[in-house]
Amino acid sequence: MPTEILIIGAGKSATVLIEYLQKKAVENNWYIVLADGDNKVAESKWNQAPNGHAVGVDINTAAERQALIQKATVVVSMLPPTLHFLVAKDCLHYSKSLFTASYVDENMLSLASEIKTKELLFLCEMGLDPGIDHMSAMELIDKIKANGGEITGFKSHCGGLVAPESDNNPWHYKISWNANNIVLAGKAGALYVENGKNKTVPYSNLFEKAQSIVVPHGIYSYYPNRNSLNYIDTYALHGVTDFVRTTLRHPHFFIGWNAIVQLGLTEEAPIIFNKNCSIKEWIQDHLEKNKLSSLYDSFIENSIISTQFDYLGFNSDSIIPEHLNTNARILQWILENKWKLEPADKDLVVMMHEINYTLNGQHYLVQSSMAKKGKDANYTAMATTVGLPLAMSVCSYLKGLIPLTGLHIPTHPSIYTLILKSLAEEGIVFDEITTTL
Repeated sequence: MPTEILIIGAGKSATVLIEYLQKKAVENNWYIVLADGDNKVAESKWNQAPNGHAVGVDINTAAERQALIQKATVVVSMLPPTLHFLVAKDCLHYSKSLFTASYVDENMLSLASEIKTKELLFLCEMGLDPGIDHMSAMELIDKIKANGGEITGFKSHCGGLVAPESDNNPWHYKISWNANNIVLAGKAGALYVENGKNKTVPYSNLFEKAQSIVVPHGIYSYYPNRNSLNYIDTYALHGVTDFVRTTLRHPHFFIGWNAIVQLGLTEEAPIIFNKNCSIKEWIQDHLEKNKLSSLYDSFIENSIISTQFDYLGFNSDSIIPEHLNTNARILQWILENKWKLEPADKDLVVMMHEINYTLNGQHYLVQSSMAKKGKDANYTAMATTVGLPLAMSVCSYLKGLIPLTGLHIPTHPSIYTLILKSLAEEGIVFDEITTTL
């Protein structure tokens, strides 16, 4: 039986992964099956390459899903995070190793002991953020510790942004990945360590007072990302006085997005609106029902917010599709049109780690940064930085270069040493600056 790689999901972030694995399949005589809910999308992404084929699949239909998984040697899931568990259970049943770019959640954790017992590898968080952030951070952390340093503070910033030359809207943002995740970002609030104390920030306050930092390509602001405390254990950084993982955006983005959140336009509760309802009518009806008109008026006194809302067409007579039944879904529909990458647009991925440490009684700050621009709307920096580490880990596993079994994220030297070297060969490199404090 030939080695068969099953890729499930052919969306925005899968382009570079697919092409990298197509090339490696020819070199190593592997076979690839590319499956997607939309057969035409799968065929387009496959593009008649050798050593494989594309196929349509209804991921919620067990028989279709299992028929593909049962034949595979390894499975790569590029599905939305909520669907990974369906694939994971089948991989476990048929004893197939699984690779994803998504966070390890409670469902995946519940399978950990059985994954280990079956001597499989389920490698998660193997994209950009999470993924490259873990690998580059752990390489730096392990190096500082090996030299005798004691780490006292850790901050990790990452953003999928628009490149300066393609930045032509008042939000200074365009969509290069899952639009639903953008709309719902921050819903869980944030938990992190600041000045030795755990700090909790609810969703309603998350975008209010963004701090700024100088990173490659400019000054950006950031908000704390989810529960950072989970990674203190992962990175073995107990006792640090600061520990936070953040998301970067343009400073003006925060001004407008905070208004969006305060006005309840990301709410997911079902709503009822009249047939042929316009965007303008939806906004007005929402404000009146929730007694938010005066708050809205106060926001648009700010010229930045007023310009941003005008750009989104909040006064537009455009008719909302009837199947959009929540504020969040309507907002996503608007943003997918207004924040769309035009064919020649370039996106930008920026990452920076800031680590404070002491060595021989002296205090230091090391800043390790990476920036990657996309080529165009198809070959984005986001697709590159999410897809390459995932594809590279699959190749390394199939060649017997990753000896681990069980449920993992890429913090082990046997993973990060290999993949960071391969990423550097593709031009994804980190620059370090160490400052004596």
